[in-house]
This record gives sequence, structure tokens and C-alpha cells, in this order.
Amino acid sequence: MPRRNVPSRSANLRSAEQQPVGGLGWARAETAQDGEWLVRTVPGAQTVKQYRCPGCDHEIRPGTGHVVAWPADEVGTSADRRHWHTGCWAGRQRRGPVRRR
Repeated sequence: MPRRNVPSRSANLRSAEQQPVGGLGWARAETAQDGEWLVRTVPGAQTVKQYRCPGCDHEIRPGTGHVVAWPADEVGTSADRRHWHTGCWAGRQRRGPVRRR
């Protein structure tokens, strides 16, 4: 009997959880104590610039996978987008952003 071509579960989740956001690519919505956010995962192969993580105040070097997050109500503006280490973004509820001196 031939194999059935059934879409994978991850493809179904991606279409349900992620949405296109203007010219910013695909993002998923996240709700936490600090508000509603749109979050996009950036693979290391796509990173060519250096950023500073607001969670730990360390550099995110080119070639390092990370996340970009911005407030959900600020769709279309790039001023509020922040590049975070994936672990810093996941742990931001346990500690706030590091303030530069």
C-alpha cells in the first residue's frame, strides 16, 4: 500500500503560531508578565552583524543564532526591536535587562 502524504505536525504548528509581520519576516506571538511580544528566531547562518544583548549586556557575534523581539503593538517599526541571546530571552522573567554604566 502506498504511503500517505500527511503534513508534519511542526508544519501545522508553524502556520498556526507564526504570522508574517510586514517586512520583518515570520514571527511568533508570546505573552509574558512584561507584555505581548513578537519574537523571531534568527539562525546563526543568517547573522552578519554584531549586536548587544539587553539581557546580559554581552555581544552577540556574527554567526551566533539568537532571537529578535519587539512589542506586539509596535508592528512596522524597527526602533523597538532588540536582539537577545536565546537563553537570555528565555530567562528574562528571572532577571531584568542589564543597565549599562
